[in-house]
Amino acid sequence: MIAPALPTSCDGSAGAPPADESITAWALAARGGDPRAVEDFVHALHRDVRRYVAHLCSDPQAVDDLAQDTFLRALGSLHRFEGRSSARTWLLAIARRAVIDSHRYAATRPRPADVPDWPLAVERAQPRHLPGFDDGVALLDLLASLPDERREAFLLTQVCGLAYTEAAEMSDCPVGTVRSRVARARATLVDLLTEPDGSAAAT
Repeated sequence: MIAPALPTSCDGSAGAPPADESITAWALAARGGDPRAVEDFVHALHRDVRRYVAHLCSDPQAVDDLAQDTFLRALGSLHRFEGRSSARTWLLAIARRAVIDSHRYAATRPRPADVPDWPLAVERAQPRHLPGFDDGVALLDLLASLPDERREAFLLTQVCGLAYTEAAEMSDCPVGTVRSRVARARATLVDLLTEPDGSAAAT
């Protein structure tokens, strides 16, 4: 049910991110046609959606398109959102489907590269010498080494901040399985970080 009074609008000011209750209230108000609630809902979750799809998809250049597709799907489906789960969980599930659909589409519609050495072109197009850039690349490499199911469980709970029960609902598996996957992912990442040559395997 929608809260009696909407929370303070998400204006991007410094402070803690909006709680799930506030985001869900915005989603329900947006469903009722409140344009400011739509804006607050999108603003509150835009970063989480971009971060999630960036880790799931294999094409860094597609992140913005996938995030936009996620919100277009969500806004088109708001009339079916009833608040039984948090709006964050609901939206990330839509993002997951958007990435899966994108992979399926790419598999059926291969596109030739416009340049002979496209991997080098992609690498050169990435930003360099930015604060934290090298650490970010290292983290992406480490996460990419995890098995898909463990990587997703880790991202949902440790990066996107979902509760284990919510991550289990999204992944369609028991909560204990999610906890096990996260624990194994953490152990693997610790091993990779502490190995002198970074050769630890994701077992």
